[in-house]
Amino acid sequence: MSNPSAPESNLSQSPEQAPPEGAGETATQPATDAAAPNRSAKTRQMLGMKGADVKETSIWKIRLQLMKPITWIPLIWGVVCGAAASGNYQWKLEHVLIAAACMLLSGPLLTGYTQTLNDFYDRDLDAINEPYRPIPSGAISVPQVITQIWVLLLAGIGIAYALDTWAGHEFPTITVLAIGGSFLSYIYSAPPLKLKKNGWLGNYALGASYIALPWWAGQALFGEIGPTIIILTLIYSIAGLGIAIVNDFKSVEGDKQLGLQSLPVMFGVGTAAWICVLIIDIFQLGIAGYLVSIHQNLYAAILILLVIPQITFQDMYFLRNPLENDVKYQASAQPFLVLGMLVTALAIGQNPIT
Repeated sequence: MSNPSAPESNLSQSPEQAPPEGAGETATQPATDAAAPNRSAKTRQMLGMKGADVKETSIWKIRLQLMKPITWIPLIWGVVCGAAASGNYQWKLEHVLIAAACMLLSGPLLTGYTQTLNDFYDRDLDAINEPYRPIPSGAISVPQVITQIWVLLLAGIGIAYALDTWAGHEFPTITVLAIGGSFLSYIYSAPPLKLKKNGWLGNYALGASYIALPWWAGQALFGEIGPTIIILTLIYSIAGLGIAIVNDFKSVEGDKQLGLQSLPVMFGVGTAAWICVLIIDIFQLGIAGYLVSIHQNLYAAILILLVIPQITFQDMYFLRNPLENDVKYQASAQPFLVLGMLVTALAIGQNPIT
């Protein structure tokens, strides 16, 4: 990819055409102004976001970009919620370190594996939608990507087994969750199933991976998981489905060209935006109703209050222009959604259920 050439007028200025006195200060201003976008582009690259710097050559920064650190946060938070819901987590060094290991498992390792795997199988799509990504841009070779996928997967499963050993599990619950979640990630991205081709199945798989799986891991680490908590978190994951739909709006053109049936492709941008926000809001309010049913009225009220700013940002940003405001909406509204998850977990932790 070639860079735009400099304006010819600047290159052809003769020595006799000296700038007027004081012009030196203003001449440096564009360079100063350009520095901020450049820093922003480098930060976006490190986090794996749109608008990344395409000039980075450090292989470790490129590997980190493939792992998309910005996506680790919900998984790490899910572990926190599971630990809180267990009712057994204590603020002591051993529990802090074990919880941190579970966050490493769910976030950098297995989410990093998932994101790298997804980029590997999406390299043709990214060449259309996000050509600055490491694989379509040629910044990293395919063999290097495959090695990274295997290292992250095996390291994650190894830590999961170590956590099961610490917890004294007769049945390796966390290891099974790690393997099952990794398999789900594979069929989400890879043919022939490639769940992401279907807007409903793919986005629900993504929502469950971001909410239910790390929650189960955190709760299994410090307590037990059973049918009730599984059903509850799978219902909560439907709100996660709505969050996953938000990510589809940036890829509408590429999805159309490659035949991927995302919701914006199937229903159109405006209708898909409404489906998205209704799913997010209705299922959070449904969880609030469940908290009322188990007599956790204060927590239910707090959860409802946390839904209100989400509705506000949906109206301000997302519903008005989902193609332009998807990132702005996520940054504004998602903190309230994840805080609601913790409120729910704390309510359950008052009287732990399985």
